Amino acid sequence: MQTPEESELRSHFPILTREVNGKPLVYLDNGATTQKPAMVIDRLSEFYAEENANIHRGVHYLSMQASNAYDRARSTVAEFINAGHDDEIIFVRGTTEAINLVARSHAAPALGPGDEILVTVMEHHANIVPWQLVAQECGAKLVVAPMDDAGELLVDRFEELVGDRTRLVAIIHASNVLGTINPVKELVALARERGATTLVDGAQAVAHFPVDVRDIGSDFYVFSGHKMFAPDGIGVLYGRREMLRAMPPYHGGGDMIEQVSFEKTTFRQPPERFEAGTPNISGAIGLAATIDFIRSIGWERIEAQEHRLLEYATGVLTGIPGLEITGTSDRKVAVVSFLLEGIHPHDIGTILDTRGIAVRAGHHCAQPLMERLGVNGTTRASFSFYNTTAEIDQLAAALGEVNRLFRI
Repeated sequence: MQTPEESELRSHFPILTREVNGKPLVYLDNGATTQKPAMVIDRLSEFYAEENANIHRGVHYLSMQASNAYDRARSTVAEFINAGHDDEIIFVRGTTEAINLVARSHAAPALGPGDEILVTVMEHHANIVPWQLVAQECGAKLVVAPMDDAGELLVDRFEELVGDRTRLVAIIHASNVLGTINPVKELVALARERGATTLVDGAQAVAHFPVDVRDIGSDFYVFSGHKMFAPDGIGVLYGRREMLRAMPPYHGGGDMIEQVSFEKTTFRQPPERFEAGTPNISGAIGLAATIDFIRSIGWERIEAQEHRLLEYATGVLTGIPGLEITGTSDRKVAVVSFLLEGIHPHDIGTILDTRGIAVRAGHHCAQPLMERLGVNGTTRASFSFYNTTAEIDQLAAALGEVNRLFRI
């Protein structure tokens, strides 16, 4: 049974009223992507129905209207994460492209043989592979900071690993597997004291609590829109102005140039330098609408509801025979990954789907972390503020059925 508060929060998301496999949808895969509120869906429809045009190059009314909406979206994002300047916001496809942009335009020209890139054992593949590729090309080395069995980074060990050859530190803000929220402000300060460039992967953070990039102090901060109720294919690279202006282009094409000749091309200043071609105009506008939606709900309500869900889910799931939760930090986003003794995560996910329950099963694009945990994969229930305690009860009941099926 939903509380009036839960019913009101859920009313903003049309998809939550549908059925899957003849059962009411229980959507617990928010770590992979979040559902979209009607306010954002309506804004996208409005753009395509009334404002659709290419931006920055047209003198006609629709082009100017679309350009203004796109530029306002940049200002909205800058304010949302407390960037110092609008031109510190680069629109990209998502977290992955943002990290690759920094790897190619900042790290590749700067790194040399023997230099080090420090990451943590809990990184998503998107914050591992781009650095590996650059390191292989430049003769640099990837160094990995460890964690304890609760899924918390060993800060003392991290500090020891930031050495004279550390040129870049790339760390996840919140783990997509464990839910652990890392002390990124402290880690960034340690790295910057030793002269290292810093990047924070905020893909699993921005939907759960306020982010202040100037307070964190990192050179770069990256996130994806689709993990915070916005459209797919839009993301953000925040970079300190002086860092971005020192970086060469990532892609070449229209709208990022000052002058082009067959002999020489000169480039515009950021953000345009890094947004070649026609961007995801509707995605940026949808992201701005999402930020307006988050503000209308309020961080206090969002954080309170998700904390309540995390505590409830942890208590309920812990009581299931044979179930072990991975990631038991006291400071977590609303993610519960677990093992059910003797049962493969894919089998669990498939059976839950027949009950209308959507979870994630597998390595969650974090195979090195799985190796650290000594498992091939986990089942992950990841919550948003539109979930309910009743849905958690449904999950627990379904897991009880899974237990009975496999232990007959």
